[in-house]
Parts: sequence; C-alpha cells; structure tokens
Amino acid sequence: MLQGKELLDKARSLSNCSEDDIARGCGYVSPGGRLLKKSFYKALVEAKGYRLGGAAASSGAGKGRQAEFRTRVHGNGNLLVGHAYTRRMGLEPGQEFHIQIHHETGSIWLLPVEGDQDSDPAGTGGSIGSPDEACPELASEGRNPAD
Repeated sequence: MLQGKELLDKARSLSNCSEDDIARGCGYVSPGGRLLKKSFYKALVEAKGYRLGGAAASSGAGKGRQAEFRTRVHGNGNLLVGHAYTRRMGLEPGQEFHIQIHHETGSIWLLPVEGDQDSDPAGTGGSIGSPDEACPELASEGRNPAD
C-alpha cells in the first residue's frame, strides 16, 4: 500500500480512472480481494498533510469490534461461537468436536474427535466416554447429548 508522496503521485496518474480503480492501483486491497476504501481515503488525507482522529487512531486503539466473550441462544435454538474465538484457538474449517454438557457447572465442552489428539485440551484422547457420563438427564430420555 502506497503512502505519502508515492500515494499522491500514483493517485494523480490514475485520476482519469474510477475511485475504486485508483484505490486498487495504489495497493489498497485485502488478501481476500476486498477493496480497503477507508484505509485508502485515510492515507490519502494524511498524505495531504492532515491528521485524523488524534492519538487513538494512530495507535490502532480503534481497530474494529472487540471480542466480548459472550454469546446467546438464537431464536432457532442455535448457539454461535464466532470467528474471533475460533481464530484465537487456531481452529480450522472442517475440524470436528464432541459436545459435552455439564449441568453441574452450566458449561459446554467441545472435545476434538479422535484422530485430532494434538489439540485435545482435556487429555481424553478425543473420547468423551458414554453419553451417560456427559449428560445423564438426556441419556435417561434415550437421547444422545451431542444431538
């Protein structure tokens, strides 16, 4: 991503193009291919000699939403664990987990399925034992706690 005088020169040379093409030509594109317009405009204004947002903006203090370490049960009964948390844990798409429900503590544990023992935090070898151990109430109803 160009900055300063280089950014201004490149933007001038592309002045007959659309704003999106100028930003793209100056390198303001995310690794996923999304155009980073806000970053482009901010860099353009700063290259002109103006500072925006004071110290908080330059220190990176206002970087997007922060993880709240909270979730809620949605109207359809789903419980979502967002990208911020899975990324923090180093989880990859497609990894599978067994679900353990612990009524005594009000907690839900996710344990890696067998064969994924490197990331087995409980040291169980990926096995959660019988459904009765995970949730006796559901086992007495004839349901699997992972359902």
